[in-house]
Amino acid sequence: MSNTMRGVYTGLAKIRRTVFSEVARLAYQGGTDADDSGEGDASDYSWVDELPYKIIPGDVAAYRESVFLERAVVGERIRLAMGLPLQGVDKPAKLSDGVAEAAKPETYYQPPLINVIKFACNACEDNVYRVMPSACQGCLAHPCREICPKGAITFKDKKAFIDHSKCIKCGRCAQVCPYQAIHHHVRPCAEACGMNAIGSDEHGRAQIDYDKCVSCGQCLVNCPFGAIADKSQIFQVIQAVRAGEEVIAEVAPAFVGQFGGKGNVDKLREAFRDLGFSGMEEVALGADLCAVQEARDFLDEVPEKIPFMGTSCCPAWSVMAKKEFPEHADCVSMALTPMTLTARLIRKQHPNAKIVFVGPCAAKKLEAMRRSVKSEVDFVLTFEEMAGMMDAKGIDYTKLAGEGSSDFDVASADGRGFAVSGGVATAVANAIHRVHPDREVKVANAEGLSECRKMMKMAVKGKYDGYLLEGMACPGGCVAGAGTLQAINKTTGAVKMYAKKSPNKNATDNEYIGYIPELERPGDGIHIHADEAEAIAVQETFEAQKPQV
Repeated sequence: MSNTMRGVYTGLAKIRRTVFSEVARLAYQGGTDADDSGEGDASDYSWVDELPYKIIPGDVAAYRESVFLERAVVGERIRLAMGLPLQGVDKPAKLSDGVAEAAKPETYYQPPLINVIKFACNACEDNVYRVMPSACQGCLAHPCREICPKGAITFKDKKAFIDHSKCIKCGRCAQVCPYQAIHHHVRPCAEACGMNAIGSDEHGRAQIDYDKCVSCGQCLVNCPFGAIADKSQIFQVIQAVRAGEEVIAEVAPAFVGQFGGKGNVDKLREAFRDLGFSGMEEVALGADLCAVQEARDFLDEVPEKIPFMGTSCCPAWSVMAKKEFPEHADCVSMALTPMTLTARLIRKQHPNAKIVFVGPCAAKKLEAMRRSVKSEVDFVLTFEEMAGMMDAKGIDYTKLAGEGSSDFDVASADGRGFAVSGGVATAVANAIHRVHPDREVKVANAEGLSECRKMMKMAVKGKYDGYLLEGMACPGGCVAGAGTLQAINKTTGAVKMYAKKSPNKNATDNEYIGYIPELERPGDGIHIHADEAEAIAVQETFEAQKPQV
């Protein structure tokens, strides 16, 4: 799975972040005709129609063949940033259509969450072998021709030529070419998709199979043309803030270093305060509780009841495992995710607050749409979307003085380590050892959904009996999520350093452990069997991705 563009500030990244910033800026302003106080007519959304011209000024194209196409693509990205559906270019429509409804704080995304902007797609070739004439030397041996089982390779003007009507895409020719002159072309978004959910429409453009997509977001960060984007709730969060709601952020452990600096918590608190939030809590608190829950599940069930146990915190991985291996769905822990546990902790003291999960993950947006989670988490923002809000308010994170606090409400080093691949399994194993020091905990972990699938196949075959399995949809863990801002290796190091600063090493040291039995009970009064609840959650995940008819 490719990560070649991660952490590189490209022209595409600039456009994406500028869209977030401009949508946030005008949402804070409230309308087009702002007075001296910065307030405008909250019912006037005509400014949306003007945004593409502000983001793409002038009459000379910088990225595509025409400035009109550039503005059309930006227009679609603006709508997605406001949680609105794509419009396309096949009929006349105002960009601002539907904005009034989207402006309501309680508005959720209109499915699907992950979208292909068709006219932005390059219709890249997928799974095709081609000869690069400049590299082919027309050698005497002709190993490519000799090894081809279908006789698909001939020579013209001393250069190899592949007949694609005969080619079976076995790749043997590319393997034996001494000059590496035969290249395997793969669509970047399809290569990045661990669910094999991306195919082609009748025009060769990318098309998502929503019966497979789990919203990991790897396609959107690996598309070099910016043709794939997910929907945002920036607009709705800001409406809640402007309406005077109590809005509390819960921040994922991968936050360290995302906005510059070394992850200073006091600066982060000040930034959220300046954005209009009422408070901020650390999701690593919920990660501690999740680790303790999973340690309990492992001790209770493996291997007496189930042969192995998978972790639950990555929604894309857990949904994939339950969807594709339904007969082993009970082998994935039923523990609540850190996002949900932290939200329930916050609601104990702030029952009427709007809770915003801020993190690296696109799949969390889908998780928050489930019936069982909607009542806990009101909004989900990525770090990239939050950076847009900070830019809109003129906040330079590195220059903030901080509001005096030196730490969160102290989560353990193990809880903070959830953000890095291998961190979840380590936390659970350490929690088990705190209770049973001599208990052997065999661990296997996989990064990327393709590797996760391989791990599950091996587990189903009995290769991992007695094991704790950690699955992460993003290669590198949560620090590699689709909504991150920094290079993966840089953030990994920063998270590990920050985790070491915690005065608590083990998840069992968390002072909120005693609340677990109460937090496990949903606040909406729904009481159904756990297996049924998970079946419903998996089905809701895929239904929430399908376009509305």
